[in-house]
Amino acid sequence: MGAGVLPVVLIAAVAAATAALVAAELRGRRRTAVAAKVTASVAFVLLGLCRANLATPYDAWVLAALVLCFAGDVLLALPRGLTAGLACFLVGHLAYAAAFSTVVPLAAWPWPAAAAMAVPSAAVAVWLWPHLGRMRIPVLAYIAVITAMVWGALSVAGRAPWPVPAGALLFYLSDLAVARDRFVVRRFASRAWGLPAYYAAQVLLALTLGR
Repeated sequence: MGAGVLPVVLIAAVAAATAALVAAELRGRRRTAVAAKVTASVAFVLLGLCRANLATPYDAWVLAALVLCFAGDVLLALPRGLTAGLACFLVGHLAYAAAFSTVVPLAAWPWPAAAAMAVPSAAVAVWLWPHLGRMRIPVLAYIAVITAMVWGALSVAGRAPWPVPAGALLFYLSDLAVARDRFVVRRFASRAWGLPAYYAAQVLLALTLGR
C-alpha cells in the first residue's frame, strides 16, 4: 500500500468505525459499541504513527497524546474505568499542550486567548458542579487542563497547521457531550454528536504530524 494511500484508508476506518459506534449506541449494543470504539481509536493512533517523525519534538508529543487518548477510550469502556480514563485524557491534554509549546513557547501564549477560554470553562464548571459528587476535584482539574490545551492550540494558530485549533476546539466540544452524558443526563443525543466530534478532532490533530 502506497504511503499516500494508507492515511486515506485509516481516516476511512475511523469514519466507518465511528458510524458503527453511533449506531451501536443507538441500539444499545454495548459489545459492538466497545469494539467499534477501540477500532476507531486504534485507527487514529496508526494514522499518527504513519505520519509522525519521532525525531521532531512536536510529533513525539502529539503521538504520545494520541496513545494516551486511546488508553483513555479503552478505560472509559470498562465498568469502573472512569477515574483512570479521565487521568489518561488529562495527561493526553498535557502532551498536546507540550506539543504546542514546541511551536510557540508557553511564556509567549497570549493572555487574551486564555481569557477567552476561561469564561466558557468557568460556566461549564458551574453547570457540572451539582452533579459531580466525589468526582468534583478530578473533573475540575480536567477542565483546567483541557482549557490550557485549547489555549495552546489557539496560541499557535498561524504558526502550526490549520487543523491544530480546529481539532482542539472539536475535542473541547466533544468533552462537553461526554460530561453531559456522564454526569448530568444520559441521552443518546449527546453521543450522536459528541462521538463524531471527538474522532474528527483526533484525526485532525494526527494530520498535523509529518509537517
